[in-house]
Amino acid sequence: MNVKQCYKLLFFILLIPTLSSCFEIIEEINMRNNGTGDVVLTINLSQSKTKVASVMLLDSVQGYKVPSKQKIQQELAEAVAYLKKSEGISNVKSTSDFTNYIATISFTFKEVSNINNITRNILARQKIKATNTSSYSYNKATKTFARRYQAVTTAKSEFNKLKNQDKAVFNGAMYTSIYRFESPVTNVTNPASNLSKTKKAVMLKSSITNLINGKINVSNQIQLSK
Repeated sequence: MNVKQCYKLLFFILLIPTLSSCFEIIEEINMRNNGTGDVVLTINLSQSKTKVASVMLLDSVQGYKVPSKQKIQQELAEAVAYLKKSEGISNVKSTSDFTNYIATISFTFKEVSNINNITRNILARQKIKATNTSSYSYNKATKTFARRYQAVTTAKSEFNKLKNQDKAVFNGAMYTSIYRFESPVTNVTNPASNLSKTKKAVMLKSSITNLINGKINVSNQIQLSK
């Protein structure tokens, strides 16, 4: 998630070693001018739902234990419980769709800085190493939203240690960030950003492998109209 770590909406990430490469991790942040906002984290495996459904009937695949629906729901519940105890976080909810294989976690924050390190901490609880460090800030006076991102240098080397069949899981897998605002955006610093027609939303898409290998930096500074 640091609202993104292979932004993991993590829990379904337990399934990823058993999947084909069609999945998407989506991070949405809806900012209000007063500095409060909402986050929705999603992992969408719907493009692989037929294979996932078959995999879920097995005990293990390629040496990986396949988690049960109950196990996935337990992981989601534990993440929700952790978030509810986090400073500045409220209205925590989760959903799990075992027909289309889509899971979400959503919550409200008092300040966007409240979400810094949350995903990293959740990943650590799952014994999953972070692939990057991220931090978020919002200056109410200047109406400037910033996301600072840095890939962990060991992520690429750890990825390269994987078997080719495991690496192939990430071919075509995508990460998408969407930031929405109440005021129009006047400037963005990341050239890969796409601005909506309303100029109130910024989207950035990247392959998961480019993030792991450090080939793209999703840092961004977004200036809103004053």
